[in-house]
Amino acid sequence: MQADTFETKLETSKEILNKLMDPSITLEESMKLYEQGLQAIKEATQMIEEAKVKIKMIEQNNHEQ
Repeated sequence: MQADTFETKLETSKEILNKLMDPSITLEESMKLYEQGLQAIKEATQMIEEAKVKIKMIEQNNHEQ
């Protein structure tokens, strides 16, 4: 199974937000979607942090050469 990309996580979050705006969903569905949305955002944020670390490492390596 291929790992999700940052863009996929972002798109998932947008889809969940659209579903949450539907006034016909139940409270239980809303809570489940909210939890899924928070997880997707958390994973996307982690991907950004990992990218920042990689960029710093690359910059440090370039300055040392």
